[in-house]
Formats: sequence, C-alpha cells, structure tokens
Amino acid sequence: MGGASDRPDVAAMRAYADELRDMFNRLQDEGPEMHARAKAVQVTETSRDGLVSVTVGARGELVRLDLDPRVFRRPDARHLADTIAETAQRAAAKAQDRIAEIFAPVIPPEQFRAHLEGDLETVMARLTDQMEGNR
Repeated sequence: MGGASDRPDVAAMRAYADELRDMFNRLQDEGPEMHARAKAVQVTETSRDGLVSVTVGARGELVRLDLDPRVFRRPDARHLADTIAETAQRAAAKAQDRIAEIFAPVIPPEQFRAHLEGDLETVMARLTDQMEGNR
C-alpha cells in the first residue's frame, strides 16, 4: 500500500503554496500594467522571399497584411497562401514569446507558454513536480 514515500513532501507543498501566494500578490500588484503591455503587443514578420509582410496582435490575430507587387509576377495562389500562413505563424509565435517575456517576472516563461498553448498535460506535470518539490 501507500507509504510515506508515496505522499508529496508537506514542506514542498507549503513552499509551493507560498510561491503561488507570492505569484498571486505580484499579479494583483503588477498584473494590470503587464496585461496592458501584453494587449498592446504587435509583431511584424516578413516572408523569407521578402514579398509578404504580416503583422499580428497579442493573440496572433491578423492586424495587417502587405504584399509586395512583385508577388503578382509569379501567379501561384497556393504558394502565396502558404507563404502568408507560414509568415503569420512565425509572427504569432513571436507575439507569444513577447507576452511570456512580459509576464516572466511573475510566471516562468515555459509555464506561461504551456498555458497559452493549452498544453494541459505539461501544466499538470509541472504542478505535480512543484508540489512534490521536484524543480
């Protein structure tokens, strides 16, 4: 059956609870300013061929799309669509990185990214590790 070694370390759980309380307090104090900075994030990426420029907002939403007129010299709709999508994905990834940097003083970036990406398995694994004192 379960012995003492099967239970999370109580001291580690208390330390993690203290850490969560500190994180919560910092978020209360600094959160509104961080949130405003995060909402204002915009990232512009240019395609590798330099013909497509995409600007996205904090949530990866398309804010602006610029196409160099030279893109029409080679009418290949599939290539253009793929280039736009790939450039937008790179811009959205950079926007997430910037937002994680903004919140880094309060939330570890890898933990924040897992939340942004909806990676529940990673979030829960980190929570379990922290509760058990494994960092």
